[in-house]
Amino acid sequence: MNSTHTALYDPTGRTDELPLDRDAHRNLVQAVLAWAATPEPAAADLQHIVLQLTGAARAVADDVRHAADRLPGDHPALALADVVLAEADRRLSVPSQATVRCAQNRARLVRALYERLDRLTEVALATSP
Repeated sequence: MNSTHTALYDPTGRTDELPLDRDAHRNLVQAVLAWAATPEPAAADLQHIVLQLTGAARAVADDVRHAADRLPGDHPALALADVVLAEADRRLSVPSQATVRCAQNRARLVRALYERLDRLTEVALATSP
């Protein structure tokens, strides 16, 4: 069986610099948050969706951390970034489950992290010389 996927070997860690597929994340978040109570997706599908959202949340949280690190230590935007990141760490420390509730919670987390990232990016642009 031929695979259309390519595995990346990146000993220098440069793939961390690649941009996230934000549109795919946004579409998945919107679809998950729009789910009705029934019919519930299959457990295997839910497990895959939760895994994707968890990975997205971790990646966006890293981007939020990097964006926050670029601001001066006394900048007011850092306080909310710290709160959002602490909440993300707390929520991501809970083992995931193949449930609609878990998927929707992870979707809300991804959405909140992107909102914070956008705000930090705006602040960084406004404060840069």
